[in-house]
Amino acid sequence: MNLKDYQEGQVLLIDKPLEWTSFQIVNKIRWHIRQQFGIKKIKVGHAGTLDPLASGLLILCTGKFTKKIEEYQGQIKEYTGEITLGATTPSYDLETEVNETFPTEHITNELIYETTKQFVGEIDQKPPIFSAIKKDGKRLYELARSGETTEIKTRKISISTFEITKINLPKVEFRVVCSKGTYIRSLAFDFGNALNSGGHLTALRRTKIGEFNVENAKDPLLFIEENLS
Repeated sequence: MNLKDYQEGQVLLIDKPLEWTSFQIVNKIRWHIRQQFGIKKIKVGHAGTLDPLASGLLILCTGKFTKKIEEYQGQIKEYTGEITLGATTPSYDLETEVNETFPTEHITNELIYETTKQFVGEIDQKPPIFSAIKKDGKRLYELARSGETTEIKTRKISISTFEITKINLPKVEFRVVCSKGTYIRSLAFDFGNALNSGGHLTALRRTKIGEFNVENAKDPLLFIEENLS
């Protein structure tokens, strides 16, 4: 691709590795485009944040296509992952340490399959305190890390598929197809609670956004090597 291609607009499908932030990937791609073509400015943005502890599909838009970001953010998403039952963490995932443990002896495969039905359709979900949502001008995770507590309102989300793909207690693997604004970490926490136990997210991968599939995405460093070096 030449400079005009990036300026007129490109959709770049990136397979985000673990522990990278979405922001770091945007910055890295933007920097390499500027270096490659000797320019000072180029618009690059992403269509939907992935947590550092999640991997998978990240859509980047360049140039004039950054106007399409909101459209892509609103599309249906698919995730696969793993929930560990019997314990919770403040962040609902592995970012923080286990803060409470619960019994799991009563949990059967049948109970797990039956409980998933509670989470299919339009439901009220409370976002995790460790999230990028803003309240009074501050990100919730900033409040959480400083030890502040705040009331978080529930929001309507839609889950069309919540499929259990493997059970090896206390670990349960799943596939979820959901609307914009769904927090899979909250789903893991609420699912554990609905089982009269606890739960937290221990693996997450975004596999689809609308018609875009992670199978067509590239590792960011490989993309840079092939296109911007």
